[in-house]
Amino acid sequence: MSPDAVPAPEPGDVDDEIRDIAEVPAVEVINTVAVHLMSAAAVKVGLADDPESQTDLDEARKLIDALAGLVTASAPSLGDHHARALRDGLRTVQLAFREASPFPDEHGKGPGEKYTGPVG
Repeated sequence: MSPDAVPAPEPGDVDDEIRDIAEVPAVEVINTVAVHLMSAAAVKVGLADDPESQTDLDEARKLIDALAGLVTASAPSLGDHHARALRDGLRTVQLAFREASPFPDEHGKGPGEKYTGPVG
């Protein structure tokens, strides 16, 4: 086996992972996915350590759209505490996208705004 090769998981490892995810509440899974999308979007809009090399607005748009769809669809199930925090983060990356864009989208046409309504 080459030093770079990743060994295949042992059969028991997969069963353990399946069992572990079965015990995780849906709210926690949704929050985890949303935070990953939000973090990736923040990096792509230039809010990270090296914006010159990490900014990619096309990629950011895709991530923000996915985040907005997830947050909007899941908000009724998340409860106010979780939904509010995710909406605030979403709004932050949407506004950062608008500021980073050399040609800002029309009001209401930015990433995720078809799910959230206009952000300004």
